[in-house]
Amino acid sequence: MIEQYVLDLQEVDETQVAVVGGKAAHLGGLSRIEGIRVPAGFCVTTAAFRRIMAEAPSIDRLDQLSRLNPDDRESIRTLSAEIRRTIEGIAIPDDLAAAITRALTQLGEQAAYAVRSSATAEDMPTASFAGQQDTYLNVVGPAAILQHVSRCWASLFTERAVTYRLRNGIDHRTVHMAVVVQQMLFPDVAGILFTADPVTGNRKVATVEASFGLGEALVSGLVNPDVFKVRASEVVAKAVAAKQRAVHALPAGGTQEVAIDPQRQEQPALTDAQVVRLAQLGRRIEAHFGHPQDIEWCLVDDDFQIVQSRPITTLFPIPETGDRENHVYLSVGHQQMMTDPMKPLGLSFWQMTTPAPMAEAGGRLFVDVTQRLASPTSRAGLLEMVGKSDPLTGDALQTILERDGFIRPLPDEGPPGPLFGGAPVPIETDPAIVTELIGRSEASIAASERDIRTKSGEALLDFIRADIQELRRILFDPQSHQVFMSAMEATWWLNEQLEEWLGEKNAADTLTQSVPHNVTSEMGLALLGVADVIRPHPDVVAVLQHVEDEGFLDELPKLTGGRESRDAIGTWLDKYGMRCVGEIDITRPRWSERPSTLVPMILGNIKNFEPGAGERRFEQGRQEAWKKEQELLERLRALPDGERKAEETKRMIDRVRTFIGYREYPKYGMVSRYFVYKQALVEEAERLVQAHVLREKEDIFYLTFEELHDVVRTNRVDDQLIGRRKDAFRSYQALTPPRVLTSDGEAIAGTYRRDDTPTGALVGLPVSAGIVEGRARVILDMARADLEPGDILVTAHTDPSWTPLFVAVAGLVTEVGGLMTHGAVIAREYGLPAVVGVVDATRLIPDGQRIRVHGTDGYVEILP
Repeated sequence: MIEQYVLDLQEVDETQVAVVGGKAAHLGGLSRIEGIRVPAGFCVTTAAFRRIMAEAPSIDRLDQLSRLNPDDRESIRTLSAEIRRTIEGIAIPDDLAAAITRALTQLGEQAAYAVRSSATAEDMPTASFAGQQDTYLNVVGPAAILQHVSRCWASLFTERAVTYRLRNGIDHRTVHMAVVVQQMLFPDVAGILFTADPVTGNRKVATVEASFGLGEALVSGLVNPDVFKVRASEVVAKAVAAKQRAVHALPAGGTQEVAIDPQRQEQPALTDAQVVRLAQLGRRIEAHFGHPQDIEWCLVDDDFQIVQSRPITTLFPIPETGDRENHVYLSVGHQQMMTDPMKPLGLSFWQMTTPAPMAEAGGRLFVDVTQRLASPTSRAGLLEMVGKSDPLTGDALQTILERDGFIRPLPDEGPPGPLFGGAPVPIETDPAIVTELIGRSEASIAASERDIRTKSGEALLDFIRADIQELRRILFDPQSHQVFMSAMEATWWLNEQLEEWLGEKNAADTLTQSVPHNVTSEMGLALLGVADVIRPHPDVVAVLQHVEDEGFLDELPKLTGGRESRDAIGTWLDKYGMRCVGEIDITRPRWSERPSTLVPMILGNIKNFEPGAGERRFEQGRQEAWKKEQELLERLRALPDGERKAEETKRMIDRVRTFIGYREYPKYGMVSRYFVYKQALVEEAERLVQAHVLREKEDIFYLTFEELHDVVRTNRVDDQLIGRRKDAFRSYQALTPPRVLTSDGEAIAGTYRRDDTPTGALVGLPVSAGIVEGRARVILDMARADLEPGDILVTAHTDPSWTPLFVAVAGLVTEVGGLMTHGAVIAREYGLPAVVGVVDATRLIPDGQRIRVHGTDGYVEILP
């Protein structure tokens, strides 16, 4: 049937992506919006592409392509070029060529056209594919049009398009190519309109980029465009560029670069009135598609025509609220050292555990602090707390407060309840309090583990829901909160007073080395002990160097020393195996589930340390802290009123050393309990797979707790919902969550307002004192860490699971972190100079570069 090969753009809309691809579907939708002009044209449908592919002997090549590593550029280049040559070499069948020529005749055979690719997997809300396939401008005559249609089909297999699909897990065989043929415009001005600010994410600010001639000059980077910002029908900012060149169409076809008359170069390409009119058209288009748009436009005789509109996929989503009020959100991930997205089951467990519901967006959690910022009493406390912990977040909040009218002040009726907990009630410095809290938590987890064994089906989910109340009771026990809050208060007191009295910066850092009861730092030292057991057995070490799957522990007992080695790893996993990277998400694989993750760290410890290093390390830290304490007290006693100052300081040091180790425990208790739940839920998921309810057991991770409860009750699941959730999660992985987000969608980063650092230094937050020089190792995946003694670990963020790497390094630099986040606490306890909150550290510091970390003053120098 000829009709299915060619459709007029006016006949298609967004529901027909499978037939005409994303670009054509959007163009069809655009052409139906009142007041929006779209150049006339038609679409060669995916049916034509499938027919061509059926004649191409390249389908086995697609299988080969799917198996390639996205980083294997050479193989991708070779194979994709071969597929493109094959497609371009296929003669277009007569009936298909006739259908295309007939459509051309109706529009004007000798007119100029733009011939553009339109793939079925492009311009989706989750993946834009911008620039992945090809566009050909000013194509004249039927023969040239047919040739360029073939080229568009082949452009589905450009190197960059293939790599993009491989990276995003999209099967090459499921993507088909349609082609748009549109009447060519010869604009005076062209450019791009973003209906949200692409830099800040602000949905209320539109950004217009404009240059003379065809838009290709701008898209290809040939010129710097004029940039206009529009808010509420007003141009609020503009930067006019010197536009020296433009791209113009040639009468016989093709395009050429031309120089712009020097008189015109610095004239704005658009008037303010035109910019506002264009932004209003953009709002109409955005309303139609229901999502911020990236729009390509042309201005012909003062008339705007739209040649493309696609979703902006790089924007961080905004939490949904029922109201139209302004809101300010703080990222929970930046507090918890896990800025990756969480799966729905992980999010719902966290929501069930927290004291108050949190906002969700982009697979991340946020705390709405609008009310706290609106009330003068709670605002001061919030700014002080956040500013101490993470100055970038504090500065971002200050930026919002300085804006007129964004936050409506509330009458001061006192604070609306604690955000991170209020001021602690006084508590006696008694080590027995800590041992009792830990004992109660361990007994409760053991009871939960015992009772859950008899539960399955609905009874299991009911048990978990009830048991989470017990977890919350332990987690938010006022005495538990008092312990670590009073330790934090004492830390701040020591730093402030000792700097004032003795000029000693961050004195508490050395004083908190090797404290008792820190379950996270003990974990790192205990893994050194595992290395001590394995080190004397070369056969075991040799096997560990070639571990490929999770069955290696069962193989070890066959070797000399293998049984002791397996038992040492097993004992360590019994205590710490519920941990993993991103552990606040219950769905992430635990070390007990993937013990191979630990092998590189164990091998590193065997190579880099002598036997007994764990005990020696702890004792050395304890001695350093004790010596520092004696030195400070002696210096204080020599001051006026020195006895009182020394006595007060000693009381605070005792408090910090008794209580600060417990700071790490509540999370350890929570994660331990989560693992009890997870093991039971995975067993339940296996039952659902056996019953053919679920396709695979991991599907439960893409359901909320309540949805999972319904699936267990009804033995029915919505597979399409799970598919959509998997796609959404994949798209969230490409997004970077902001520290602070507003309801306008604006991501506010905050800055360090400091002028006390050397030129070119990378500024951050000092969290562990000392200065160290060494080789930077930029590590984003803990399992790939290859560290030498003296190296400095540079990474995005560290949660407790990274602690085993801390024993092997001399210093720490992270992009995310605060004064009391896990990495900072452990760095101090191990005596590692550390600077956190260094924006873009993993990008700005090359792997292998020598750097100097100033842990006392909070900056990093890149050395020559």
